[in-house]
Amino acid sequence: MLKHHYIKWICFFGIVLLLAATCFHIIPGFILFLWILLWLGLTVFGSFHIRLNYFLKALHQKKNHSKNEIALTFDDGPHPNTSQILDLLHKFEMKATFFCIGKQVEMYPEIAQRMVKEGHIIANHTYTHTPKMGFLPTKKVWNEIQKCSDIIEKATGKKVMLYRPPFGVTNPNIAKAVEKSGLKVIGWKVRSLDTVISSEKKLAKRLISRISKGSIILLHDNRNVTVQTLEQLLITIQKKQLTSVTVSELLNIKPYQE
Repeated sequence: MLKHHYIKWICFFGIVLLLAATCFHIIPGFILFLWILLWLGLTVFGSFHIRLNYFLKALHQKKNHSKNEIALTFDDGPHPNTSQILDLLHKFEMKATFFCIGKQVEMYPEIAQRMVKEGHIIANHTYTHTPKMGFLPTKKVWNEIQKCSDIIEKATGKKVMLYRPPFGVTNPNIAKAVEKSGLKVIGWKVRSLDTVISSEKKLAKRLISRISKGSIILLHDNRNVTVQTLEQLLITIQKKQLTSVTVSELLNIKPYQE
């Protein structure tokens, strides 16, 4: 796996050497330009692909899992749709993990409380889920994380230990803020794309073809198509003799501070 810490120094020393070679007319200048573009490209690619663990360590699955378990996760709630999702999870006797936005918890504290009461895990997904997250300084990222944790604790009494970055975007500032917060980062093995897929049939087909033991699946509880597809998905999970458990159970990690 590519790691930002190592790539940064490799690219830096590469620039120094290529700059020297350019100055002495050993190589043409465009080689240096291409090297810089490569560095920038790797940085951007690493920022938008959390599964690379380029800037920080995130947990995406349980490899070689011996049990017939997966972990359904839902981002961006609580939302009125979440109640229907909770109803379906209860009907099929399955558990999930909800990465909640602090502002949404403020709006729907009773839904957050129901998540915990029914044995699901509630986790941190920042306070505002701002699309500018990738451009914020470390202090503002930490404030987003801490404020969300404080609101969840106020609503549910739980001090969360799990975090998922909005959009899965990471960078050095986010990595520093997460390290300061002490939270574990949870990614995903299967991305549903339910934020862009509007067809229940297409969404179900995509998910069903990708689910396997040990997978963490990314869904969004504020999307109507997700609610409409979930029952079919849960039926299929049962037919595959799988069950959905919380991320903490799948990965054997603590979801809350004691």
